[in-house]
Amino acid sequence: MIELKRILLAEDDERDIELTFAALREINLANKIDVVRDGEEALDYFFKRANYKDRENGNPVVVLLDLKMPKVDGLEVLKQIKESDTLCNIPVVILTSSKMESDLITSYDLGANAFVVKPVEFEDFMKAVKELGSFWAILNEPPPEKSLKGL
Repeated sequence: MIELKRILLAEDDERDIELTFAALREINLANKIDVVRDGEEALDYFFKRANYKDRENGNPVVVLLDLKMPKVDGLEVLKQIKESDTLCNIPVVILTSSKMESDLITSYDLGANAFVVKPVEFEDFMKAVKELGSFWAILNEPPPEKSLKGL
């Protein structure tokens, strides 16, 4: 049995969630896509707490992370992922509407693997998500489950 790769989408905007799913479906990405709608839920997902305490083992091959989310912002989520010995190798792509240079710099300083500003136009948004999905979930070789950090 082939194990499907998993993507985590951390996004609070329902329209952007729908567009992201539509774009990934168009390229026949067979991956499982988990969605969390705020930063607190994202952290619960990663650290297997609350509603996610029984989620299946394994980490996503990539995280598409919005910065401007309720409860806990994306920068704090990114910081906690990259500080964790068991999560730090997961590729994190910032997918945000923020064009602030400080968000860009802070994201990379915290360990983001890419920073993509969400295009406003529908077709441009769809194209960007398709390219992200193709690269990160199909072409990119995911990191091993166990971190090499500290070895």
